[in-house]
Amino acid sequence: MRYIESFREGMHVSDVYLCKNKQICLTKSGKEYGNLVLQDKTGTIDAKIWDLGSPGIGNFESLDYVYIDADVTVFQNSNQLNLKRVRNAEEGEYIPGDYLPVSTKDIGLMFEELLGFIETIKNQYLRRLAESFFKDDPAFQKAFRFHSAAKSVHHGFVGGLLEHTLSVVKLCDYYAAYYPMINRDLLLTAAMFHDIGKTIELSTFPENDYTDDGQLLGHIMIGTEMIGDRIRTIEGFPEKVATELKHCILAHHGELAYGSPKKPALIEALALNFADNTDAKMETMIEILKGAGDNTGWLGYHRLLETNIRKTTE
Repeated sequence: MRYIESFREGMHVSDVYLCKNKQICLTKSGKEYGNLVLQDKTGTIDAKIWDLGSPGIGNFESLDYVYIDADVTVFQNSNQLNLKRVRNAEEGEYIPGDYLPVSTKDIGLMFEELLGFIETIKNQYLRRLAESFFKDDPAFQKAFRFHSAAKSVHHGFVGGLLEHTLSVVKLCDYYAAYYPMINRDLLLTAAMFHDIGKTIELSTFPENDYTDDGQLLGHIMIGTEMIGDRIRTIEGFPEKVATELKHCILAHHGELAYGSPKKPALIEALALNFADNTDAKMETMIEILKGAGDNTGWLGYHRLLETNIRKTTE
């Protein structure tokens, strides 16, 4: 199979890919064309069907596996496919595992490392809360290990939620060591829990899209409710600690404009916001640069990073 990450301008591609999304759009002249997003485990690529009436264009829908004949072109410094033929793939023509983007890091090892941080939490109530999710809840463990951290932008792959969470925990552990005023137990627990609502906000792969709860509530509110429900099952859990932990979750996006119901009022909430923002934006940049292939020029403006991007000169 020829993976998307290996595409280069001028290539002809004949293979099976997952149709992540399909839309019928209009050109400026009013002619219909197909606007697709195709996916394999190495990433996604935009694809166009300029002649929908061609006999080589079959019937298919989003989330179908499709066999394509296409040419690789470049548009606005990014690879794109110009589809000549497309049809639904038949059983035996593809292996579903080839089409799920997966973390390049070992999911089992990452999860064990996260469990190791739980053992370092000294507050018995916070440690028990963390254990109740990550050690004692098999259904949560499965969802947490399999989920992405986003529909797109950063860590949008199997194991992405775990990879992002572990990175945030490590950054917070550094902050706690460097700034003694920080309550390490509170900060690390908040870091472990800050995005658990995404296990409900986003559907599972291959769809990996927003659920009704995700659209109506969002992962910050969902995660806070999950924590509150579990805290009520732990006898004697201190109310102030519970409130401070919830505040860190509610404030971890930092600004009301970015979806946080509260702005950080605790030093731990501020540190969590910085760690979350750092890892999200670094991963976003890394994914953009990897997706650029051999392109060493300017890659264009990126909305999240709010800047024009290019690779560093080697």
